Amino acid sequence: MNRAKSGDKLFLGTVFFLVIAGTFIFASASLGLLSRSDIGIQSIALKQILIGLVGGIISFTIVSKIHYKHWRPLALPIFISTIILTTLIFIPGVGISHGGASRWIDILGFSLQPSEILKLGFVLFLAWFFTSSYASRKSPLYNFLPFIGALTLVGILLLKQPDTGTFMVFFTTGVAMYFASGGSWKKLAMLLFSAILGIALLAFFRPYVKDRITTFLDPSQDAQGSSYQIQQAFIAIGSGGMFGRGFGQSVQKFNFLPEPIGDSIFAVAGEEFGFMGSLVIVLSFLLFILRGLAISAKAPDLFGRLLGTGLVILIGSQSFINIAALTGLIPLTGVPLLFVSQGGTALLLALIESGIVVNISRHSSTA
Repeated sequence: MNRAKSGDKLFLGTVFFLVIAGTFIFASASLGLLSRSDIGIQSIALKQILIGLVGGIISFTIVSKIHYKHWRPLALPIFISTIILTTLIFIPGVGISHGGASRWIDILGFSLQPSEILKLGFVLFLAWFFTSSYASRKSPLYNFLPFIGALTLVGILLLKQPDTGTFMVFFTTGVAMYFASGGSWKKLAMLLFSAILGIALLAFFRPYVKDRITTFLDPSQDAQGSSYQIQQAFIAIGSGGMFGRGFGQSVQKFNFLPEPIGDSIFAVAGEEFGFMGSLVIVLSFLLFILRGLAISAKAPDLFGRLLGTGLVILIGSQSFINIAALTGLIPLTGVPLLFVSQGGTALLLALIESGIVVNISRHSSTA
């Protein structure tokens, strides 16, 4: 009864640790921007604290007390609303461009990344749709085609920004939820083949995708150009050794490592806390995924199982994509490390999503 009231303590503790550790790592990485006069670190930190940390903790507390079943009738309206919100980035005067990408909108002086909200809408929609189609005993094709339609719609919006890395997160989450709903292995194989073909086409039509792939295959080429970020990340992580330089002692975050508070922040953590500290971060995200999936598997209904699975894979896949990219295991993607990287919207939504999983744990039979 105590666990049912408070939620799964191990999952709660993991989220709490990631938030605290992420706050310290972000604070340290932010010091590297003080030497860059063109960046207003005070404004960035304020948004991170007010929107992400404070707003996220309040939202987490509230959402964790709302029965997850209340999300089901809201799933389709939320998904449609997040699709509309995401299209606003293409409207001049509303959308904000940075570094050649249009991924933000301006609301009352605060920048908002709609794709973060779209992630939640996407997971809610798939959980609702797969549950409804299963209950109605529709044909497997009926189950598959709307899923492909939703994934295609999201893909168009993200690739037009362009934000290929975030689409990888959507794709991974969608495939996991389709599989968890009892999807066909043959259709999954078709989907994966289509994804490989799509990446090849993107590499052909978009030079930056090709550059990332060639850089992944040979990180030593063009060290001052396309390979600069990964080279600096390798230097940062390598110089951390076994136990790191110490908190706040990173050298690479000062004028060397691009995006030290963004998608490169794991390299800063690796330099300051070494292999052992990096291992703790990796194991924390792994525990987040395993415990979250255990909670989802014991949810009392299919909607709860799919919703929990989708949210856990959503957060976990993005985090491991970021870590894998910074360690050279996959091409650079540009996705941030959730709970750690800059992004008040991302932190806020990650805590909301975690709060929903906590609520599922209150009604699950996980020991």
